[in-house]
Amino acid sequence: MGTSRRYTRGVVTIAILALILIFMLCIVFSYIQKNRPQNASAGQPQASSQGAQTQAGPSAGSPSGTASGTAQGGPPAGAPSGTASGTAQGGAARQSAPASARNAASVRVTVVEKGAIENSILINGDVLTGRDVSIYPTVAGKLSELRLKVGDTVTRGQVVALVDPSRPGEVFSQSPIVSTISGTVMSSPVAAGNTVSTATAIYTVGDLSNLLVETFVPERYVGSVQKGLTASVSLEAFPDETFTATVDEVSPVLDPSSRTMRIRLKFNRGDVRIKAGMFAQVTLVTQSRTGVNVIPRDALINTYGSYIVFTVDDQGRARRREVALGLESESMVEIAEGVELEEKVVVAGQTFLSEGDPVRIVE
Repeated sequence: MGTSRRYTRGVVTIAILALILIFMLCIVFSYIQKNRPQNASAGQPQASSQGAQTQAGPSAGSPSGTASGTAQGGPPAGAPSGTASGTAQGGAARQSAPASARNAASVRVTVVEKGAIENSILINGDVLTGRDVSIYPTVAGKLSELRLKVGDTVTRGQVVALVDPSRPGEVFSQSPIVSTISGTVMSSPVAAGNTVSTATAIYTVGDLSNLLVETFVPERYVGSVQKGLTASVSLEAFPDETFTATVDEVSPVLDPSSRTMRIRLKFNRGDVRIKAGMFAQVTLVTQSRTGVNVIPRDALINTYGSYIVFTVDDQGRARRREVALGLESESMVEIAEGVELEEKVVVAGQTFLSEGDPVRIVE
């Protein structure tokens, strides 16, 4: 019984202590909850007090307070200085908007000037010998001797080969084959021992000192081509050099299959480096003028079949001009009408320009 009572007392004591602890915790929690709203509400009067002091400053009649209040909160009703300040600031903001919306376009210009211009066409051709002739025997027989090789030089009247016209049972003296022109042996399609006839070419001899360029002009340019026109000839073997030539021969008819006209040009100066059979690019000058208004081709804008350019006036504004063209080259054009000498023409940046747009000239 004594042990049971002591156990019961211990349990009761523990329970009482637990209740006391819980009660104390509740008091502390309640105290904390009560203090939080009180601190927040206590901070509000201070802010209100500060706000009241700030608002009270202007109403106290202090000049500095009035200036500060006007600067921070805007001018009070009826305050002339505040109104003027606000109006000036708003007007400046409205004026800056159009300037930023329409920035001047950057362009490059060139000045219209007098110059020379050539109208030319570019066509392909081949280098040929001025004259080449095939050498034939005068009798048929066995080719007993060839005295020349390809590349050898021959003179007119020189014996270049021998033909034995003998037949079985008959013996004849050998017949010489004589060159009819002076030049260089270009080909020899036969060999010694071959049987040849009077229609067999023994050699082809060409005059390599008088080379020509043969080319064919398209039908649309036929009216501009005549003897004496000058041309520049470029050869693939010498890409950095240009050779001058003159139209020496013009065919009186066109090739009906290609609708082209054959012409031949003679080099103005001989050059041993030029070989027959080379591929040539011919720039044929059909017309030329000097002392005319010229501008770069890059300045032109094609608008539905007509051409326009943009000029820049003294106020830095773009002006749209429709122009009439004269002669044209690869890089320059002649302006017959539309712009005057010394005017500034836009050559870069004109794609999106309109009449009256402000522009800024850059180098």
